[in-house]
Amino acid sequence: MRMRTFATVAALSLTIWTGLFAFQRGRGMRSFLEEEDNPAPFPADGNDKTEFQFARLRYSPLRNGYWGRAGGSWATDYPKADRQFVQGVRRLTRLNVRSVEQVVDLESDDIFNYPWIYATEVGRWGLNDAQAKRLREYLLKGGFMMTDDFHGTFEWDVFMNSMQKVFPERPVVELENKEQIFHALYDLDERFQVPGIQFLFTGRVSENDGYIGRWRGIHDDKGRLMVGICHNMDLGDAWEWADHPQYPERYASLAYRVGINYIIYSMTH
Repeated sequence: MRMRTFATVAALSLTIWTGLFAFQRGRGMRSFLEEEDNPAPFPADGNDKTEFQFARLRYSPLRNGYWGRAGGSWATDYPKADRQFVQGVRRLTRLNVRSVEQVVDLESDDIFNYPWIYATEVGRWGLNDAQAKRLREYLLKGGFMMTDDFHGTFEWDVFMNSMQKVFPERPVVELENKEQIFHALYDLDERFQVPGIQFLFTGRVSENDGYIGRWRGIHDDKGRLMVGICHNMDLGDAWEWADHPQYPERYASLAYRVGINYIIYSMTH
């Protein structure tokens, strides 16, 4: 990806708050080779110990015939999108981030080792009560979840069916430009809908009936954003295909900025 517009921030130093979470260790990682959607080489430094690691949420899919590819909807764009995105994080910040993602399963308490988790295709998930309880505990203890790549009213309803198990008492709100997450590193007052790779073949930015990009979230009692909801857009595809010569740079650039802002916010709030 050509990230010329970001060159001036490559040397920016970041102060990372780790009060509630220990630095992530180089634990042995379970292999999910059979569930990969878009394989990518395992970097030589993939087992290095770092202070931050991209954590991808592995969840139960909705069992109504509406499945994702490969191992399930949770694995869409995995692992290429993850590994390509963290290279951008390394280049644009001084955050000590591992070059390989960690898959985090809601069936395990391992989720509490990661201050930030990424959940994709959540318009296809179906959390049971135990998973919803664990996710709720994680978020209320200071964790942050970024959701992405779900489109239209049907997928929104599926997403909310599970989120209402997690937070039946908390509203989902539209995020205003003044939200701190849009100014954690980059000022993102001018945001726009980011399409997936399908844009190159269909010429359409939207999918299903998701015609307008929505930036939504759920806050805790102190106003901290716990869930950053990117609806009607596909930032994961923009990370995954940032090296595609025909994928527009403006979409990839915004996707990287948003992802980095969400990480920095989660580590400092």
